[in-house]
Amino acid sequence: MFQVDIIEKCRRNDRKAQLKLYNQYCDGMLIVAQRFVKNTMEAEDVVQESFIKAFTKLEQYKAEVTFGAWLKRIVINKSIDLLKSQKQRLVDIEDVQLKIVDEDNDWSVDNRITIDEVKVAIQQLPEKYKYVVMLYLIEGYDHQEISEILNISEVASRTQLSRGKGKLKELLNQKKNGTES
Repeated sequence: MFQVDIIEKCRRNDRKAQLKLYNQYCDGMLIVAQRFVKNTMEAEDVVQESFIKAFTKLEQYKAEVTFGAWLKRIVINKSIDLLKSQKQRLVDIEDVQLKIVDEDNDWSVDNRITIDEVKVAIQQLPEKYKYVVMLYLIEGYDHQEISEILNISEVASRTQLSRGKGKLKELLNQKKNGTES
């Protein structure tokens, strides 16, 4: 069964097709949600709510991107909404206070640092940097997409990414030098 066929059947409220689509994407979407929401039960709730929203808004899916990419965006938005509702507010920075920082920083870290160590270090970043760094480096979104997801300007996205990468590099270099605090 082609992906397009499954989507069409889901649009017609075919429960078997919805279950098939759910089973195809639920594990991957749980991983995405857990990158943002650390509590597994809350991440599972985010995934469930995301699928409900996806199935009720399926007429808005235009196949300009893959269904998985469309659903992933819903999961990320739901995750961020949950964090915001828990008073873990994203820091709102005025554009006038920001200036674009040169992204041509030396971004080299010890090549013995693992991806898991990078992920742990990202979680230690201040919230205003953490989400931009996660969306850019891990999820692969560009600044325009990040600005839409987080409701910030592209300038803010670039600046927060640059500063976040600088802090991330500091954390990783501290780890390499054994000076973790």
